[in-house]
Amino acid sequence: MTRFSRRDLMKAGAFALAAPAVLRAHDALASSGSLNVYAWGDYFDKNTLLADFTNASGVKVNLSTYGSNEECENKLRAAGGKGFDIIFPSVDTGPNYYKDNLLQPIDEAKFKAAQIIPSIYRNSLKLGAAHRGKRYLVPFDWGTEGITWDSTKFDKKSGEISYGDMWLAANPKQTAIRQKSVFNGVALYLDATGELPSDRGLDLYKSEADSRRVFEGVLKYIVAHKGNIGAFWNNATEATAAFTDAGCTIGQTWDTTGILLHRNTDKKWRFGMPKEGGLAWTDTLAIPSGAENVEQAYAFANFLYQPEVGARFSNTTGYNSCAVGAENFLSEEARAAFQAAYPAGTIDNLFWWPMQTDFYAKLRGEYVEKLTNS
Repeated sequence: MTRFSRRDLMKAGAFALAAPAVLRAHDALASSGSLNVYAWGDYFDKNTLLADFTNASGVKVNLSTYGSNEECENKLRAAGGKGFDIIFPSVDTGPNYYKDNLLQPIDEAKFKAAQIIPSIYRNSLKLGAAHRGKRYLVPFDWGTEGITWDSTKFDKKSGEISYGDMWLAANPKQTAIRQKSVFNGVALYLDATGELPSDRGLDLYKSEADSRRVFEGVLKYIVAHKGNIGAFWNNATEATAAFTDAGCTIGQTWDTTGILLHRNTDKKWRFGMPKEGGLAWTDTLAIPSGAENVEQAYAFANFLYQPEVGARFSNTTGYNSCAVGAENFLSEEARAAFQAAYPAGTIDNLFWWPMQTDFYAKLRGEYVEKLTNS
């Protein structure tokens, strides 16, 4: 979970040298035809990476975008797994696809798994990337949800700021939150203070009874401090507007929000990890069960995991690529933003989103509605 300006692109000439080598390794089918990509709205620009892939391969890319995991799931489910050749689900949502057979297993004879950071590739199996002994999801990038804040109002650094700072009485209508994830942040805070023990929020996934206990306690806390909420957000555009338009000075946001505000709006904005731990996610690459252009999909996948391409993706979006060696090609600005957001010790303290369970998904929907209507 960090989006950067597209002005930070590396020179295309150096990158283009690496692209054909991957494409030549594939069947001729991958060098023609089309590819239907369904991706997060801030992943790709048709004039950058997608254009480079087309120029190198001859494959025309048709891009559609979504703003939430639910939107991606629902569209693919409605089409019975058809309509797209590549999607990018968050790893913890894997079970939502498996129950309706919406994805096909990854063919590791066609996909170059050695291109992915080994520990991330291995650990993703525990987080939702596999089903019944087969891998369906390939780690693509990772990032975090932490805190964005106005440094003139909160004189703290990443690792020092707290989820609790969002709920100070001195912050009326200045806190930005996303209903679907604020429960986890507050759970980490209340667990750290001892007010609501939850094993660092893992009780939300332990059993339905434990999950309801934690959701109920967190809801009670948020409602008691509801006067602090200045804006709700559900996508990157709304998150940014919470600070630029709605007057918020602090909020639980994706990493991209604060970093881009710092870069493009005002240097007073900061993004960092709460001392209780940031919420970490991994987005993946997957091939729908009804994909029609499978060879092209594998060609595109192997293209994206080249280190130079992974770095370009990180430089332009700010997300952290899972490609081996991508860090060696990061721009100085991207590297500096990463170091500011994740000082020593903060990565070790991350809370990685666990694989979703049916009862967790059901209860989260129930309590999001309660919070929204409270």
